[in-house]
Amino acid sequence: MLPGMLYIFLPLVVGYLIKVKRDKLLDIINRSTSRLVFVILGLMGLSLAGLDDLSTNLNQILLLASTFFLCIGVANLLALPLLDMLLSTKTEQHKRDVPLSAMLMESVKLVFVVGGGLILGLLLPIPLDWVDPASEGILLILLFLIGIQLRNSGMTLKQIILNKKGLSVAAVIIVTSLGGGLIAAWLLSLPYNYGLAMASGFGWYSLAGILMGDALGPVYGGASFLLELARELVAIVLIPLLISRYPLTAIGYGGATSMDFTLPIIQTTGGVKCVPIAIVSGFILSLLVPILMMFFVAL
Repeated sequence: MLPGMLYIFLPLVVGYLIKVKRDKLLDIINRSTSRLVFVILGLMGLSLAGLDDLSTNLNQILLLASTFFLCIGVANLLALPLLDMLLSTKTEQHKRDVPLSAMLMESVKLVFVVGGGLILGLLLPIPLDWVDPASEGILLILLFLIGIQLRNSGMTLKQIILNKKGLSVAAVIIVTSLGGGLIAAWLLSLPYNYGLAMASGFGWYSLAGILMGDALGPVYGGASFLLELARELVAIVLIPLLISRYPLTAIGYGGATSMDFTLPIIQTTGGVKCVPIAIVSGFILSLLVPILMMFFVAL
């Protein structure tokens, strides 16, 4: 499986080597990435429609997602408060309201895309053997664009190394998530490398679902998507509740999304001092999602 891993990993590396200086071009890349995510998630829904025993597989998806969600979430939330005790972090409270409903709707849209693909696949009398090759081709393009986005995110190696709290948050999330993944794999009698791969999404639900679906099929892809989506939705609710007393816990539970999607909530409820920590930890986790996930799948 190693050649397949390298085949998928190569576009990410090539994209990371490209420095974009024009803001307009970078904006086009960002919008293209978002659109490709919608396309691939729609294809994921079509793949689910092509499964022979759909009801049984949907039950399996929910079982996988819920078990991994509980194991990983509990492991994260047991360890992160200890980090808050070791590394004191000051926050600033703001009166500005956070548009939680708008952020929730952004996540719900992607659920509807997957569901729409599933419904179309069930209703339309068309062959679905083209879906997997199409998904793989679009995935390579998507990884290439994600590599460019990571390179041009504004984070330098110096900024990452000097931010001890951001590094610590990322390290705790990685270790506890992988530990929770191993426990979930044991409970479900799955190969341990599958458990480690499922645990490597760190909240990036779109990419995690796509990668797992491409590597292990639509059941694992759907489970990974729901697992990470649930993590993000819970993070949206938990961050405002926890960040005043446990800022590193709140930032850490956001996982990879603390660099982008949940960053406005972190900044609004925790203040500007939390922003560098969130960006560094989110950047590291975002960079590692495709690397770790493809590595564990290839074992």
